[in-house]
Amino acid sequence: MKEQNEAQGLVASLRAYLEELQETGVDGLPFAETAPSSAAGPLKKSAPDSIAFPASAPGMSVKTPSEAAGGKGETLEELRLELAACSRCKLGETRTNLVFGVGNPHARLVFVGEAPGRDEDLQGEPFVGEAGQLLTKIIEAMQFKRNEVYICNVLKCRPPNNRNPQQDEIEQCQPFLLRQLKAIGPEVIVCLGTFAAQTLLETKEPISKMRGRFHDYHGIPLMPTFHPAYLLRNAGMKREVWSDMQQVMNLLGVEVHKK
Repeated sequence: MKEQNEAQGLVASLRAYLEELQETGVDGLPFAETAPSSAAGPLKKSAPDSIAFPASAPGMSVKTPSEAAGGKGETLEELRLELAACSRCKLGETRTNLVFGVGNPHARLVFVGEAPGRDEDLQGEPFVGEAGQLLTKIIEAMQFKRNEVYICNVLKCRPPNNRNPQQDEIEQCQPFLLRQLKAIGPEVIVCLGTFAAQTLLETKEPISKMRGRFHDYHGIPLMPTFHPAYLLRNAGMKREVWSDMQQVMNLLGVEVHKK
């Protein structure tokens, strides 16, 4: 019975590992050839050249989101170098700078926005415009410094004229965002705005319905909230955002000072 339970646990762990690799864009793994035996002669290779990933099993989820993709211990700098000259979608032809992300590579808290704007494209850093200044104030109100958290976007290149991201652009960038978040291994993710939340949670539900409660993203609690740019136009919604951030603070064990 003990051996059976161990075997079942091993199979479950392997399946979760393969599904995790598949989500980051890996389609299969090569077989390693067995070294030939001098006594029996070379072994004939009867297996196929690669292992196909199984279809996603119901109820299976990645329980170790902080592990880098493929179990390699991937770092943010390695991922940044891989994306440096990215031309996987048409946005690579129009960007000024790749906007990878900024902050603590081992942050407890990560903020994910939609896509770089004009200022971000010029400086190569996310959230540096007016909305970014408001985000900095929110971070400081949460008793963090900007360089203590990590800030990034779903897309790493600016869409022309700040148009909405297109599906092919999302599909090319999303695996890198997953790898980015796994390399950081945060305790909490905050999604800023409808697009970021809908992309990470794979839903069409509006942000007004998603915010105010935690969701699961590969084992990481995720809090959707309104984008700082939205708050600049709708100052009355700041109370809702602060309520969301108080929940994040409570989860991180940060004392909320009552005003």
